[in-house]
Amino acid sequence: MQSYTIGQAARLLGVSPDTARRWADAGRVATHRDEGGRRLIDGRALAAFSVELAKAGSTEDEAPYTSVRNAFPGIVTAIKLGDVAAQVEIQAGPHRLVSLLTREAVEELGLEVGMEATARVKSTNVHIDRA
Repeated sequence: MQSYTIGQAARLLGVSPDTARRWADAGRVATHRDEGGRRLIDGRALAAFSVELAKAGSTEDEAPYTSVRNAFPGIVTAIKLGDVAAQVEIQAGPHRLVSLLTREAVEELGLEVGMEATARVKSTNVHIDRA
């Protein structure tokens, strides 16, 4: 399973690294240390926390989250696989994006809950890029 540094988690949550660090210090999201001593957050834990944070509304020290060229970097929070089609949800800061794509595309990208991904929006289409 993919893990994220405090800085990566902050970027995915749309907050400053200091805010993400305070949340980790307060136990709002669990961390562990790698061989180098860096604090990491498990991808599944970060995905769950990002959904909880979005449901809670505005965040402490919240900076405006904007889209540059309609790209929303975030974390995969849910995947629903059908026989042919799939639904992928990404939490990008305060934004929840849902994309319908083929099951084959999800499998080729190797998408999993907790993985970093970017949703790209063009008109009414949402495309998913694996980070």
